[in-house]
Amino acid sequence: MNMGYKSYEEAYRLSLENPEEFWGKEAEKLHWYKKWDKVLDDSNYPFFRWFVGGKTNLCYNAVDRHALGAKRGTAAIIWESPETGQSRVYTYYHLYKEVNKFAGVLKNLGIQKGDRIVIYMPMVPEAAIAMLACVRIGAIHSIVFAGFSREALADRIDDAKPKLLLTCEAGSRGGKIIKLKNIVDDALEIARERVEHVIILNRGLDPDFPKKEGRDLDWMELLETKGMNYVEPEVLESTDPSYILYTSGTTGKPKGVLRDTGGYMVALHASMEQIYDCQTDRDVYFSTSDIGWVVGHSYIVYGPLLLGIPTILYEGTPVYPDQGVWWRTMEKYGVTCVFSAPTALRILKKFPEKWIKDRDLSSLRYFFLAGEPLDKPTYYWATKTLGTKVIDHYWQTESGWPILSNMPGIEFLPIKPGSPTKPVVGYDLLIVDERGEELPRGQKGILVSRAPLPPGNLMTIYGDDERYKKTYWEVFPGKKLYNTGDYAIEDEDGYFWVLGRADEVIKIAGHRLGTREIEEAVSSHPAVAETSCIGVEDEIKGTVVIAFVVLKESYKPSEDLKKEIAQTVRDKIGPIAKPKAVEMVKMLPKTRSGKIMRRILKGVYEGKKLGDLSTIEDGASIDEVSAAIELMKEELGKK
Repeated sequence: MNMGYKSYEEAYRLSLENPEEFWGKEAEKLHWYKKWDKVLDDSNYPFFRWFVGGKTNLCYNAVDRHALGAKRGTAAIIWESPETGQSRVYTYYHLYKEVNKFAGVLKNLGIQKGDRIVIYMPMVPEAAIAMLACVRIGAIHSIVFAGFSREALADRIDDAKPKLLLTCEAGSRGGKIIKLKNIVDDALEIARERVEHVIILNRGLDPDFPKKEGRDLDWMELLETKGMNYVEPEVLESTDPSYILYTSGTTGKPKGVLRDTGGYMVALHASMEQIYDCQTDRDVYFSTSDIGWVVGHSYIVYGPLLLGIPTILYEGTPVYPDQGVWWRTMEKYGVTCVFSAPTALRILKKFPEKWIKDRDLSSLRYFFLAGEPLDKPTYYWATKTLGTKVIDHYWQTESGWPILSNMPGIEFLPIKPGSPTKPVVGYDLLIVDERGEELPRGQKGILVSRAPLPPGNLMTIYGDDERYKKTYWEVFPGKKLYNTGDYAIEDEDGYFWVLGRADEVIKIAGHRLGTREIEEAVSSHPAVAETSCIGVEDEIKGTVVIAFVVLKESYKPSEDLKKEIAQTVRDKIGPIAKPKAVEMVKMLPKTRSGKIMRRILKGVYEGKKLGDLSTIEDGASIDEVSAAIELMKEELGKK
């Protein structure tokens, strides 16, 4: 598919030089109750507004458009739950009926346009149905990942001030039951805001879950008593909010990313064709993320449904009940396009390849990865083992869709392993120094975008326009640059390389090194399955590197191996980057979305309080890392 463009360059240039023409053409592919008066209103910098005057509905475009047309009987949502041994397929018409029914429940409970609804649910179809029901009636959903602690949930309730909270009595992860209703009750005890009702989907996982008379309502009973066969979609302004999604802030207070309706819809629909190269009668999409993250919003629910293709909603981990479960799922449904995280592949890389080789994955066309940089060893392993195109791409909760990517739907560019390729249409990216001055190609600096950002990006931070301006647009005063907060380099061919968060840049003896480049060097050693490197204080150099390493199953820890790994870094980058210490651990502390929590590594090492650990994947890994750091402190003479 080339979308009518001769090349990536042609499409990219048009998107920057004439965004009105470029995005207007994409918007025409969707349903509008009233066409926009203006494609882009950039008169109130930095509050850019797309398709101003246009009226539409996200749910109508994602569901009704297909259910009442040729796709009535084709698969929309495929639910696969290895946790419970259940599978369920919703056709577009079945989904349409269920969304209407739940939208009726919301209407009959008095929910109106603009009301907030917090969703604290695991990966069940009802969660996606609730999201679609919210945007159908103009309510603003705010999904809180169902692994967050009561404190994290309470913070988000206090900020969003929801009328309703939706949950399940329990979820399951890796075969362990997680009592979600108990967490909700605790959160509502400590939250300042009162919530009128809690709607509970009873899955039969926790028979003794607590119920509060008057406040708690049963999901299934409500469908019977308050559901409706049809709820007219609310005719919404393109600039009306669709959802709030909280992302962690450096101050500890979460930032509520506020998304619009029309711009987001157009960007996602375009990205499904241009980036993921999906076609409406050919593809089956599998994003392994969770609806609690931005990837889940954009590419489990809205993106695939806007295009009208089946999307897999997966409840579970990549290794439960065994290490072959993802590959069986891909084979079972003939998945063509996967979106996952490098961390997941690094986990699966540790196990025998037979789990993959025993499955028929011939349907796979692309394997997209994001969440943290894709290291070269994992790229080469995945390309060889999966026998498909592996594409690294980069984006943020704030952007809502990719910022850097190969765009095979327009033109498949040559891959440079380790680089998420070039800017996506609409993003005018450059690398600057601390003063916001543009740096020449080949020099490391901060990744920024010139204004305006393309459609789909955050409108503001919910309830805090000043924080939005200060965090993203005023870091370089007078420059009109959006600060991604990431450290990167642009090479001579215009490819970008993301080197890690700008606040994770390690300064050693006056040299600036991104954690990513040191980790790449460590990962290139054949014994290394996974690594994380941090900078710690040193009296002589100011900062030195400490490397934590998870070995592949076939290797055993040894002093010689530590020296070899340190020497590999010296050989690849130089003496300045050589780790002061290398320590082997069985696992690294991670968030449930797979990102390594460097603050935990640094905090334990420096003996600081660790703060809220609610997002961590496995508490045991903190003990592992603590033990490793104790050993390292002995090595470094810090004890």
